Amino acid sequence: MATEISTLGEFGLIKRLTQNITPQNPETQYGVGDDCAVLKYGDDKDILVTTDLLMEGVHFDLTYLPMKHLGYKAAQVNLSDIYAMGGMPKQITVSLALSKRFSVEDMDDFYDGLRLACEAHGVDIVGGDTTSSRTGLAISITAIGEVDKGKAIYRNGAKETDLICVSGDLGAAYMGFQLLEREKEVYYKQIETAKTDAERMAIAQPDFSGREYLLERQMKPEARRDIILQLREAGIQPTAMMDISDGLSSELMHICTQSHCGCRIYEERIPIDYQTAVMAEELNMNLTTAALNGGEDYELLFTVPIADHEKIEQMKDVKLIGHITKESLGCALITRDGAEFELKAQGWNPLKESK
Repeated sequence: MATEISTLGEFGLIKRLTQNITPQNPETQYGVGDDCAVLKYGDDKDILVTTDLLMEGVHFDLTYLPMKHLGYKAAQVNLSDIYAMGGMPKQITVSLALSKRFSVEDMDDFYDGLRLACEAHGVDIVGGDTTSSRTGLAISITAIGEVDKGKAIYRNGAKETDLICVSGDLGAAYMGFQLLEREKEVYYKQIETAKTDAERMAIAQPDFSGREYLLERQMKPEARRDIILQLREAGIQPTAMMDISDGLSSELMHICTQSHCGCRIYEERIPIDYQTAVMAEELNMNLTTAALNGGEDYELLFTVPIADHEKIEQMKDVKLIGHITKESLGCALITRDGAEFELKAQGWNPLKESK
């Protein structure tokens, strides 16, 4: 009987498909299992390579995401992986599969956003491919970067007593997504119930005033180059690092699993923006759950030696949220009232069976 892919999930499938792959070239320093592959082609720098595939209807919805924003976001999510290794992005390649409903002007808008993101990070667009699609739009971007020799930051280096840090704030992108999905549903219901052209013309556009930050975090994320530069300036070498694409809980558990350790994070220390809190209350959603599992924040999650505590306290837009423990203690969230709950990887999984 065939096994459904949804029973394994994204990372389970990757592990199964790659468990017997052994690098044959000495230039391959690190292969599958982190934000980037690490290649050695020189004496001073290591090369970082990462790739992402974005599918219409799975990763993005063009009902409310303009093509220019899509191009910008598609670039940023790839650059974020380079920064998650402690490196600097240099080039990207872009491959597109297009259905007939997309025009030349649509692609102009997409590339306007793509170029805007690349120019902001000093990245060159150096190639790619285009082909036809029968199901919509598919985007594949490969990003190439560099890091000083031996300085790549992996997921497997966290040690007991290390401090757990996160940049920015969490949950806003998820709340932005929930807001857009709600307004899309309302809009289509109005379309369905409208009986005349006049009624259709009278349908009001959504009012997003006071929610701009949530929309920006969802539609126009920013890879955290500034945090990498701050870490370098402060002389801090994180022991482990990831970017938060699938949710804080999932990413933290990846670090703990690969580093063979446990963790304790504190609910009261998780950084959350005011607009995120207001939106969660309006939607009757648990705010902490949204911050832990929402995903698409593209902030940096990293661990540092306890000796760097004072340096971390002086960094801008970085919050200390917990510490690494022995593996036997497991991974837990300490609530505001001191209760301890097992941390579970409930972040976004594109291969999970929908219900």
